[in-house]
Amino acid sequence: MNYKEVLKKVGAALLALTFWEIAALLIHQRILLVTPVAVARRLCTIWRVEGFARAIWFSFYHIAGGFFFWVVVLWGCVFLLGLILGCLLAYLAAKHPVVENLLWPWMATIKSVPVASFVVICLIWLSARNLSVFISFLIVIPIIYQNVLEGLRAENREMQEVATVFQLPWRKRFRYIELPKIRPFLLSACRVTTGMAWKAGIAAEIIGVPNGSIGKMLYTAKIYLDTDDLLAWTVIIVVISVVAEKVFLAGLSRLLNPCSRFMEDTDAGH
Repeated sequence: MNYKEVLKKVGAALLALTFWEIAALLIHQRILLVTPVAVARRLCTIWRVEGFARAIWFSFYHIAGGFFFWVVVLWGCVFLLGLILGCLLAYLAAKHPVVENLLWPWMATIKSVPVASFVVICLIWLSARNLSVFISFLIVIPIIYQNVLEGLRAENREMQEVATVFQLPWRKRFRYIELPKIRPFLLSACRVTTGMAWKAGIAAEIIGVPNGSIGKMLYTAKIYLDTDDLLAWTVIIVVISVVAEKVFLAGLSRLLNPCSRFMEDTDAGH
């Protein structure tokens, strides 16, 4: 991002804050809307609230567990989560059309049903404490699946012919042909789903109200009509979401870069 683009984004942010300030002054009701200055002041003191760090860790651990590639242990079982499972299902669907047909109604349902409905239904089976993991997982899977599937179907006949001529084993084919092909699709999907996972996870916490979570803090602020805290926690959620997205995408992009360099070297050789 160059200097001019940074200035444009800063200018847009300042304009949005100006509109917010004007709207708050016109309404002149702190319960309905507080000024950005009041929220900024609260952000400077909210870290002193009892359970602040615990709430951030609770929500980060559970929501990130629904998205990233590590596993979370629940009831003694290991659940394979969103990113890996979405990629695996897409790979199987690309190789076997019958798998895509079988998955279609499930993916369509997950994409269409509102998050609130899933949360209420899942509360029958899951404890409120672990709800945000599963909801984040559900939100992530169809987007990862669809994007990776499109990437795998992108044709690259020249590379396939090279692999056939040199009789590359399937592992090398996957690493040096399939992975570079799906890289932009996967990065695009991850860029969208990191934010969506946080939205869905926090929504699940607000409905389930598990102790020690950001959702519980938001719910408490709403009950007591504490608009300062409500908006301050919202800002914190946005910041954590953006930082998590940048860190994860940087790591994923670095992980897939060797595959991209192989493709560039191969094209240069031709």
